[in-house]
Amino acid sequence: MDKFRMIFQFFQSNQESFMNGICGIMALASTQMYSAFDFNCPCLPHYNMAYGLGILLVPPFILFLLGFVLNNNISMLAEEWRRPQGQRGKDPAVLRYMFCSMAQRAMIAPAVWVSVTLLDGKCITCAFCTSVPVETLGNASHPLLSQGEIQRVLAQIPCKEIYHGQELIANEVAVRYLRCISQALGWCFVLLMTTLAFLVRSLRPCFSQAAFLKSRYWSHYIDIERKLFDETCAEHARSFAKVCIQQFFEGMSTDLVAARCHLPRKTSEDAGEASKKLLGITDRGTMNMALKSWHRCKPPLHLLPPALPSGNGWAGEGQPPVHPSTPRRETAAYYSLV
Repeated sequence: MDKFRMIFQFFQSNQESFMNGICGIMALASTQMYSAFDFNCPCLPHYNMAYGLGILLVPPFILFLLGFVLNNNISMLAEEWRRPQGQRGKDPAVLRYMFCSMAQRAMIAPAVWVSVTLLDGKCITCAFCTSVPVETLGNASHPLLSQGEIQRVLAQIPCKEIYHGQELIANEVAVRYLRCISQALGWCFVLLMTTLAFLVRSLRPCFSQAAFLKSRYWSHYIDIERKLFDETCAEHARSFAKVCIQQFFEGMSTDLVAARCHLPRKTSEDAGEASKKLLGITDRGTMNMALKSWHRCKPPLHLLPPALPSGNGWAGEGQPPVHPSTPRRETAAYYSLV
């Protein structure tokens, strides 16, 4: 049990690295899922585009939601956003910073899926096979096929085993044409994501460094405050349960002694220590009231009085200087009556 507790504490203390690792694992899992996925295009004019674009866009959306679900900070963000104002104001910049940090990690696996799908080319071939320019790549003046029949033949391009339109356009030509376009879109998407990640990670702190540091500091504070609050509640609950169990067995021991069952009574040594950890909260109603007060009215972030102006000028900026008071000199006179 202690090993699991140590592992859990390690994950809590290294949450950012842990979340980055999870995002990397999800990205690798997305590539493995795509390679193991059995892609079967329906090869029908009215279903090819829905199937191809669905495979291209629906799994990334699911992976994006999973990135938020696996992030422990999503509940903290929702709690901070929905909590009452109380004595502590809510900074929208901090909430935006927390959401953007989670969104960046959650977008890794979807971006990998879209990139691999576009570079493979099967989805684009299935979705846009009916849009192949027959006039340029094939024989558009086929006298025996109407427009609807041409669309039906083109829809069979992804299914090489049932394709019977070699007179209209060669299957290999159409597949190469669509795969070339898909791979070009894939590399453009990779370039776009890489450039966007570079701009977000490198240039954002340069424009508003003070606001960036403030948002990052208070987002860390909210995370640490929640962890310490959970640890304090867990310690209080442990002490509460210990005292409650001790009182139960002490009552049972008293009843047994009253029934002339001579049992040795042993006083607990840490009963007083457990009672001190209760901090005066010794019943269920008081504990519920304390938890409700913490949610409705968190304490203000003001621990010390305002600092006096110091030599470096950072404290008390914009206030008139306070001059030290000069010491008073007292004089005593003695008179003799002789």
